[in-house]
Amino acid sequence: MHISGAIALVTGANRGLGRQFATQLLERGATKVYATARRPELVTVPGVEILPLDITDPASVAAAAEAAADVNLLVNNAGVAFGTDLVVGDLDVLHREMDTNFWGTLSVVRAFAPQLAGGAILNVLSVLSWIAFQGSGGYAASKSAQWSLTNGVRLELAGQKTQVTGLHLGAADTDMTAGYDVPKTDPAVIVKAGLDGLEAGYWEVLADEWSRGAKAALAADPRAYYNQQ
Repeated sequence: MHISGAIALVTGANRGLGRQFATQLLERGATKVYATARRPELVTVPGVEILPLDITDPASVAAAAEAAADVNLLVNNAGVAFGTDLVVGDLDVLHREMDTNFWGTLSVVRAFAPQLAGGAILNVLSVLSWIAFQGSGGYAASKSAQWSLTNGVRLELAGQKTQVTGLHLGAADTDMTAGYDVPKTDPAVIVKAGLDGLEAGYWEVLADEWSRGAKAALAADPRAYYNQQ
């Protein structure tokens, strides 16, 4: 996928990684970037075309796909994390995480897939696609489902030559991780890694040491990884 000349759409472009995606896509020569958000008035990236999009609302998704019918690069960045445990957490909150991170992402993919023949999808995933920690059960489950979604969509869209790339990261220094005392990476570094991998044709991008370590640990006894944490 060549970003120069592409017409891209970024979900959740009002802050954090989404803002960086919109900015860097323009810097790399994208002809047009649709920057979408549930609250579009919060999008502040110069040079983008702003669209309202709530990925959990089918009508909103359909309207965005109609308004941006020229898109050939879709960046699924929008997501939520509420720090909810699976066994004792609020079930409504757990549903919101799955409804956004899994079902919302799938809804956007389904809406835009017909126009992405020969184009690409980049899904923003997480190290928590593969591991979990206390207080992250709901988010981890939703991101694990989104990882599986990414692999499945890649197979289903191969016939129309749509490239599908998954971007995994530990923690970027964004509003979403503000309450966590863990090492964090500059969002610009994460986004650059994702876009570099996209242009290189990678199926999967491991953007930091945390994601590389977690992926490598999948082949071993899980106790070995968790005992190190």
